[in-house]
Amino acid sequence: MLITFEGIDGAGKSTQIKMLAGYLGSQQREVLVLREPGGTEVAEKIRSILLESKGEISPIGELLLFSASRAELVQEVILPAIAAGKIVILDRFFDSTTAYQGYGRGIDFTLLQSIISISTCGIVPDITFYLDIEPGEAMRRKFSKTSIPLSFEHSELDRMERSGAIFFRNVREGYLKMISSNKERFLCIDALLPETTIHRKIIALLHERFPL
Repeated sequence: MLITFEGIDGAGKSTQIKMLAGYLGSQQREVLVLREPGGTEVAEKIRSILLESKGEISPIGELLLFSASRAELVQEVILPAIAAGKIVILDRFFDSTTAYQGYGRGIDFTLLQSIISISTCGIVPDITFYLDIEPGEAMRRKFSKTSIPLSFEHSELDRMERSGAIFFRNVREGYLKMISSNKERFLCIDALLPETTIHRKIIALLHERFPL
């Protein structure tokens, strides 16, 4: 089984992934938690280029780097894990590419789908949890425990996070459009709900749809 989590940074994906992995482990299920970009030696190096680079990367270059990282992760780790009967929980997958590089960067969707199909070997998540939050609120969460002023251009943010407020509004709108046309796979959850409430919603839906 492949479970993916989507949403802009600050939505609380990491917390919910950790809680879900703990729950599934308590049910004696073998769980593998991964992230994109990353998860293999090559993919982690690509992650550093994509997120830590101070220089500009063209939208197409960005798309191809993310896709190269994904291809390595899918072929080296995800496919073997699923074949072995493990539950794979993935922090971001190809929906992030559609939202960020498609709706955010404006790359042609036909081109996107072609590259996504290649990089994923055609695999699709069994279920995707999208944690919805306004970009401004996500920023406030990120800096809630610091004295750093709120700004989408601040040096403390990674390269993607410095893309600006308009970019992230477009990304969020893109996610919501994808969800509206694919309600069977997506579950949209208000990220401002209490963490335990979100966790219970996730567990309830998994038990409703799959024999865990």
